[in-house]
Amino acid sequence: MTETAIDPAPKQEAVAELTPFLDVLRVPPVLRPGRREALEGIEVELTATWVRLHSQLPPTRVWAYAGHFPGPTVEVRRGRRLRVAWTNRISGDYPVTAVEATPVPGSPPPSDVPGRSGAAPLAEVAALPPWTVTHLHGAPTGGGNDGWTENAVSPGDSQLAEYPNDHRAVAWWYHDHAMDITRWNVFTGLAGMYLVRDEEEDALRLPHGEHEIPLIVQDRNLDQDADGRLTGRLLHKTEIVAQDAQGKNVTKAFTGPYTLVNGVIWPHLDVEARWYRFRLLNAANARIFQFRLVDEDTGAPVRGAAWQIGTDGGLLPRPVPLDAPLSVAPAERMDVLVDFGRLRGRRLRLVNAAPGVRYPQVMQFRVGRDPVRESFVLPEVISTSFRRITHETAPEHGHRLIAITPPGTAGNGHPALWEMHQVDAGEVQIPSEGVIQLKAADGTVRTYRRGARAFDDALGFMVGHDSWEQWSFLNLGGPTHPMHIHLIDFQVLGRDLYPAPAGGPFDQDLGGTRAPLERTGQAPVSDGDAGWKDVIQVPAGQMVNVIGRFHGAKGRFMYHCHLLEHEDMGMMRPFVVMPDEVMAFHHGGGGDHHGGH
Repeated sequence: MTETAIDPAPKQEAVAELTPFLDVLRVPPVLRPGRREALEGIEVELTATWVRLHSQLPPTRVWAYAGHFPGPTVEVRRGRRLRVAWTNRISGDYPVTAVEATPVPGSPPPSDVPGRSGAAPLAEVAALPPWTVTHLHGAPTGGGNDGWTENAVSPGDSQLAEYPNDHRAVAWWYHDHAMDITRWNVFTGLAGMYLVRDEEEDALRLPHGEHEIPLIVQDRNLDQDADGRLTGRLLHKTEIVAQDAQGKNVTKAFTGPYTLVNGVIWPHLDVEARWYRFRLLNAANARIFQFRLVDEDTGAPVRGAAWQIGTDGGLLPRPVPLDAPLSVAPAERMDVLVDFGRLRGRRLRLVNAAPGVRYPQVMQFRVGRDPVRESFVLPEVISTSFRRITHETAPEHGHRLIAITPPGTAGNGHPALWEMHQVDAGEVQIPSEGVIQLKAADGTVRTYRRGARAFDDALGFMVGHDSWEQWSFLNLGGPTHPMHIHLIDFQVLGRDLYPAPAGGPFDQDLGGTRAPLERTGQAPVSDGDAGWKDVIQVPAGQMVNVIGRFHGAKGRFMYHCHLLEHEDMGMMRPFVVMPDEVMAFHHGGGGDHHGGH
């Protein structure tokens, strides 16, 4: 990315009717269940409450865990089992107004401006009941405790879950996962962080206590009254881009003009001139942030002060300097250290440096002038237990291919997931819908036929417990999709490049390849992506190959795109993890690692 400065803009400029950096960052309370409390279980109530997103706004009605937006940070020790009753105590009307707006030529995109942009509220969303289910994202826990999307509960009922927490030190997060309405339920405020601690992390003596702070970043839009004044009410406004074959609106995934950190729009944080640890979570519905720290007076990027030490699945082997923008997709977590001792007396902005962002500000740091004596020194090695997996060192494993189709493929307005199964070329008509051919570097051509593509299609992937598998996500065109696999961590083996969709061998109208897609090279795997992950960005024209071990729990799980609108619109599929000995009886001896069931 080019190293142009970001325009710092006047300090008290009103942006989209609100003044940035006016309000202090809120830090969610911490729940630390003791041994007995963890075993006996804790109760977290989901309630409707009122919060101030900005001091210049009226109160906003939200749904919240334990009355906090975002929810309290749950903190546990590795291997200490925790039972949670997620109890639905929500009452009242749905707190989100949803509209689908038509863009106007010559005007800003509807997603960049507050208010309804002339669109009528969707009555079906206004009528939604409080039907919720909580998923602990990243946790290896049995299928019955995973927060299955259709097992949501109504007011007065509890969802009972048990989390073994048998995992290296990590930042997970919990959020609503209700079938078909996750995009709106999370939008109401149902999200929070969950930290696992262990001895390896303890030994690093990282900044902790008030110097370890979660930064839960989301974007939102707000409704207006008849006179154009902001009401504070949450507004889920998406932009209509087309209509599908059935005449239904095809909309972009949600993005909004207001960036919230820990439930506050464009907050500020006073920090001492010392090291801080930030547990950064992108909890937005769909926005991919390019985070960058800049000097407020000059707009110049800050260098040499920020380091990434962990990602979705835990600590990295070594610190990674963050001198370039840090790309964080929805549901990705980054463990970041910042040495404010190098930046005494300065005001800094965390901004979104992604191209085309109208309101780049995220939050402001006000660094104290007084020097601080501290003992922490950034170690050269972070995790001594980490082992990198490569094609050469990977254990024996099966393979699966998931194709991600662009919007408009074969009459389907939105992107879709296709589970592909390898077949002999003579078994299918070439070309035809649902058939894809790939050409390897050695000239070998493999033919794949589509199996399932909708959530309710027959189960396609059955995985033997404790087995290793490589899953390859091939994005045939369209936006970048952050793909998430429940239950497991994985590592990225590589990013293979394939022809760009426009004019390439994949024919969207047909829904298949007219000639084999030929691998043209590889993109590098970044140092951050070389750690343990559970969400991976899959850009158009790439096949991202990840490998993981399906152990620690059994049952029915899901994988999906973590753009919440895409997830709700069908980019989600189930898979089942079972003992191999049981799978031997499934469909007369099925159970191979290629999904052919």
